[in-house]
Amino acid sequence: MSKIILVTGGSGLVGSAINAYMKANPEPSETYIFLSSKDGDLRSRADTEAIFEKHKPTKCIHLAAKVGGLFANMKQKVEFYRENIIINDNIMECCRIYKVEKLVSYLSTCIFPDKTTFPIDETMLHDGPPHSSNEGYAYAKRMVDTMNRAYSEEYNCNFTSIIPTNIYGPSDNYSIENGHVIPGLIHKVYLAKKNNTPFTIWGSGKPLRQFMYSEDLAKLTIWTVREYHSPEPIIISTDESDEVSIGDVAMMVVKAMGFTGEVVYDTSKADGQFKKTASNKKLRGFLPEYKFMEMEEGIQKSVDWFVANYDRCRK
Repeated sequence: MSKIILVTGGSGLVGSAINAYMKANPEPSETYIFLSSKDGDLRSRADTEAIFEKHKPTKCIHLAAKVGGLFANMKQKVEFYRENIIINDNIMECCRIYKVEKLVSYLSTCIFPDKTTFPIDETMLHDGPPHSSNEGYAYAKRMVDTMNRAYSEEYNCNFTSIIPTNIYGPSDNYSIENGHVIPGLIHKVYLAKKNNTPFTIWGSGKPLRQFMYSEDLAKLTIWTVREYHSPEPIIISTDESDEVSIGDVAMMVVKAMGFTGEVVYDTSKADGQFKKTASNKKLRGFLPEYKFMEMEEGIQKSVDWFVANYDRCRK
């Protein structure tokens, strides 16, 4: 009998990557169902129960969340806290009631303590308060980790969580104002090339980040669902040695887009944190040989997808 894997938030960057990966690498014993907001409101207990009643999932990958950029997080701390707490509670409790065999939820590196040492690892999640700008979102997400352990202890549920670093790839949000750094750079270079104007990078370009192509995260999420059985979270990230500066990433985008115009750094714009290095030592303990996609190749694939889908992508 086929296992039903329910994927909440299935139409976003990560959900789309999992969908594409499973279409290319089908597993006959698994059927994936990718939910979007059209399938029901996960803030509603009745809607969530109806989804579980309809699909009767064996496993669940929980990607759905209320997310937003810096300014949205600062202005709506109550909504970011309450809506995420409610969504997560509905999913976790329905997974318990409907006897779901495995729940993998997504956390984020932005929920770690604001004042910390680097590299961060899984043991440091609750070591201090998060940055005040996103504390509503961060505390709601931290409670997923707390409740994974609680459900394991009290009900013997197999619930865990993934903490990914910066993700990029097809089907991202390419908004220049509200998107993440790589899709924002791709959109800006596209417009600079189209309009024959300079390409402006916000900030000095010096901050360092670990970027991971969405297909790698899709593969490692499936591995987590099938092979990782502990309530303790696992950081999924490229190696510390793969950290790259925003300026270097911008030049990769310039090359991939074939842009030959002027490049300008607007240093009046803030850089944000200089580094947010995460340790993937736990992951490497399980998968020492795993090869992540090279950054240049991932950027080229992302640029090509954006150009081909410009009229219909989120921007």
